[in-house]
Amino acid sequence: MSEKEILLRSIKDFLTPKMLKYSILPFIISLVVLYIVFFVIAGIGVEHLSTLNVESSQTTIVDGVPHTENFNATLSDSSMLKFLMHYAISSWLAAFFIYALGAFLAIYFSIFLAVIIIGFLTPSILRELQKSSYSDISMIGYSNLPSALFLALKSALIMILLFILLIPFYFIPFLNIIALNLPMYYFFHKMLLFDVSSSICTKEEAKNIAYFKANNLRLKTALLYLISLVPFAIFFVAIFFVIYLGHTYFLATRELREPQ
Repeated sequence: MSEKEILLRSIKDFLTPKMLKYSILPFIISLVVLYIVFFVIAGIGVEHLSTLNVESSQTTIVDGVPHTENFNATLSDSSMLKFLMHYAISSWLAAFFIYALGAFLAIYFSIFLAVIIIGFLTPSILRELQKSSYSDISMIGYSNLPSALFLALKSALIMILLFILLIPFYFIPFLNIIALNLPMYYFFHKMLLFDVSSSICTKEEAKNIAYFKANNLRLKTALLYLISLVPFAIFFVAIFFVIYLGHTYFLATRELREPQ
């Protein structure tokens, strides 16, 4: 089956009523989690920023006599923000970076969260694909909870390590785009392929597919990751990712199991 046929079949399967129902779950669960996280972070921020002590001193010389003036004030709530906006020369620049960083973190967190959520839905989605198109292929699978948790933890730690190691590249134009996205793509690629392959194949079959179709799988996950960078798009199309890769793995598994 050609890549075009796989893509068209995946879109067709995604638009079925049952799959569209599945696609609502990541969106609803993510909204609830993001809502809770937002208010927790906001509460911590308000608690720490509700009061701020500002101290400064200035020494002037009048007629050869030094005079030192001390300024001490406690700023709270809106008065603190007014002070910062009034006295910070580059407050507009700071605001830009704050909003840019917030948007960047929101996209990253949404991808991370969606990948975790669809991991729980993947077996059910793939069973639906098996019933409709791959009844001749047994879903053997090799995943279990300890191995899934270990891989998630390992991938998350490597992702954090990559974030740290790539810091020097964050300040180089164009390269910083790759450097900022490479760690999250690594986590996205590893978890998505594990979720799909571990539900369909044996461990040996998964290794064979990963070896012989490495470039094909990387290309597909890279394209899916680019779609994920559209703000919150992953909450609606995450199920499509599983369907698309599911077709790929079912077809590859069929090839491996066919008598030579």
